Amino acid sequence: MLRWFVALCVLAACWAQDCQVDNIQVMQNFDRSRYLGTWYAVAKKDPVGLFLRDNIVANFAMTDGVMTATAEGRAIILNNWELCARMFATFEDTPDPAKFRMKYWGAVSNLQSGDDAHWVIDTDYENYAVHYSCREIDYDGTCLDGYSFIFSRHPTGLRAEDQRIVTQRKQELCLLGKYRRVDHSEYCLEEPVV
Repeated sequence: MLRWFVALCVLAACWAQDCQVDNIQVMQNFDRSRYLGTWYAVAKKDPVGLFLRDNIVANFAMTDGVMTATAEGRAIILNNWELCARMFATFEDTPDPAKFRMKYWGAVSNLQSGDDAHWVIDTDYENYAVHYSCREIDYDGTCLDGYSFIFSRHPTGLRAEDQRIVTQRKQELCLLGKYRRVDHSEYCLEEPVV
């Protein structure tokens, strides 16, 4: 009986959770200069369509006052063709410093939507970062198609003390249980081809 009561309470809490995109909280007092540098994807919630699968390393930089990023990783195109891809993006500022518009450039822009939200949900700048993007909002204000990355500054993954914070952010994004682990191998050590 107690088990059913607990399950009912968890279900009620999920129904009561506010999953509307407009109500998602982003990083307060975001400092992009501290965010720059290398981040290793350790988990991700995939969007619809083509996207990097694993071995994902993102590098954020400032170029002439504009934040840019390159991301490299393994991709699968045409259902079974595996390759290492390099994506390049520029970021357009918005009134909220933790929210950007991300535009893809180069060959990948033909394979991706080309213009995504890029929200920094949380980061301590030195160990973890939670990224979120909603590509399409459903009629009820929730995200119909989006993606999220959990980044670490360390190629070995998140520190144990960061796991609790990251799990809380996943829950706040209504994405708890929807992430998959991002593996890192030596697959994309050679020069990416896209």
